[in-house]
Order: sequence, then C-alpha cells, then structure tokens
Amino acid sequence: MNGNRRWTGACGVLALCVTTAAWAAGQDYPSKPVTLVIGFAPGGGNDVMGRLLAEHLRAELGQPVVVENKAGADGAIAAQFVAKSVPDGYTLLSGSSGMMAYNPGLKPALTYDPAKDFVPITMIGYSQLLFSVPRSLPVHSLTDLVKLAKSRPGRLFYASPSSPHQVAFEAFKQKTGIDIQQVPYKGSGPAILAAVSGEVQVLVSSVSDALPQIRAGKLRPLAVTGKERSGFVKDVPTVIEQGVDFESASWIGLYAPAGTPSAIADKLYRAASRVLASEKFKEGCVAVGYEMSPLMPPAEFAAFQRDELSRWTKVINDLNLRIGN
Repeated sequence: MNGNRRWTGACGVLALCVTTAAWAAGQDYPSKPVTLVIGFAPGGGNDVMGRLLAEHLRAELGQPVVVENKAGADGAIAAQFVAKSVPDGYTLLSGSSGMMAYNPGLKPALTYDPAKDFVPITMIGYSQLLFSVPRSLPVHSLTDLVKLAKSRPGRLFYASPSSPHQVAFEAFKQKTGIDIQQVPYKGSGPAILAAVSGEVQVLVSSVSDALPQIRAGKLRPLAVTGKERSGFVKDVPTVIEQGVDFESASWIGLYAPAGTPSAIADKLYRAASRVLASEKFKEGCVAVGYEMSPLMPPAEFAAFQRDELSRWTKVINDLNLRIGN
C-alpha cells in the first residue's frame, strides 16, 4: 500500500513538473529568433504571404521572424523538415493546402503525416485558382480552349506550380475529355514565366499569383474555380458558369511541429489573431490578391484541414492521379 502511495505521489509530482515546465516555456517564449519555413520558391503567392506574415509576427512576438525557403516536391521538403524539427515554437511552417490536403493522395510514400505531425495554429488566407493563357494564344474562353485542345490532342502543355493546381486542371480535363500535358514547376514564379514566354499554353495558378501579369496584359484569364467570381478579377467567369461542374481554392495556414507545448501554441495563435485583425495586414493581402477567411481557432482549423484532406484524397483517388501522372 505504501509503495502504491509513493508511486502515485511520484506520478503527481512528475505531472506537476511537466505542467510547470510547459507553462514556463510559454511565459519565456520567444526568447530568440523564430524561423518560418516556406515550401516554395521566392516570388509566388505562398512566399509573398509567408513573408507578409513573418513581417507582422515580428512586432507581435518581439523577436525576428526569419523566412527560410525550402522549395521542392510540392512543399513536401519543407513540411518534412518542420515535422522533424524540435517542437519548441522556433521552427514554424507556412503550410499550403497542397502540403496538408493534396500531397497524401498524390504521394503514397509521403514522409510526413499532415494530420499527426503538426499543430494547426490558424488559417492565414486563401485564393481562388485561375486558368489563364498567354495573350498570343487565340483563346478567350474555356470553350475555345477545349476546341483547341481537341484539335491538337497531347500537343498542348499546362504549367502547375503545386498539387492543388494539378488536381484542379486534371479534374477539368476529365470532365471535358481533353488531353493537355502537365509541366510541373517548383513554385508559381517559374510557372508564370513559362506561360508568359509561351513555353506552355495554359497556366493554372492562384488568382493572386497571376494578377500582376494579367494587369500587365501578358496573360489572358479564362476562368476562376470558386463557386462565385473573384473580387480581384470580377469580369472573369467561374468554371461552373462555363458549364464545368467543380470548384477549388488554395489556402495557407500557420503550423508548428507536433508536440509543441500548448502554452506556446496558444501564444502563437494570439499573436497570429492580432496580425489577421490588423488593417495593414489585410491591405497587404488584398494587394497581392489573397482573401481573408474568418478567424479560425486551432480546433476549427484542424477540423477544416481534416475535411479538406478527406475531400481531396477522394477526388485524387477517383481521378487515379499520382505525382508524375
């Protein structure tokens, strides 16, 4: 009996020590620079939004927030790096929908688990997807594109910088019966350059990424993939309006590695909440073509991610897609 009491007492002391240590970690955090890892090349929407977030988090956290780009494998390299990082709040992930909802279906041998390896903090922003073509191509609508593709099966190419873009266009191909070949790029910047130069005939991107080239008259937008038209390109009809029944968007969230103390995760959420409520941050998002979602607490954001993961894994399996297909 005495032994059991001693054991119970020891467990209680240990639990108290762990709780106290976690509380203390939260009180002291952050005491040094924080690194925000971005899974794509500089210049694209993920990079721009990540840097905008880092800039505003600096003021809220009272420490430098250093951006580190780890491009490749549709963000999987960055996600794996953060998943294996020390869960102390000093290595965070600007997590895209591609990393967290699409890659598991596209890459069976994925080396991280979006549902288990991260602590979701909150949604940062989202952007509809956009289909566009070089101005030199005589295509002004999805009907024109389908006609051209059917006259030249397998001889047209589309650029996609990440998995949401690939899945959206592959769904479009299946629903319209066309054969346009994918050319993957490591980020939106290189994909956009390929489209502007005429290296590919179609660009699948976020609205935010293509806006500068659309405004410069170098790309012609054909359709957005949301349920409603985008406020950034109000004259561009949706895919649904043009007779093809599907919708999609890309999003970005803030994540910490699994095992991050709740006190640190809470502090990050409070800091991110203040950033998202800032008029300057909202203005920055609008300037680059991103839209703000209602503030999502961690539990709500985690549920949203699970729903997205389930939905897109099913779509990918139905399309029989894998990276490289």
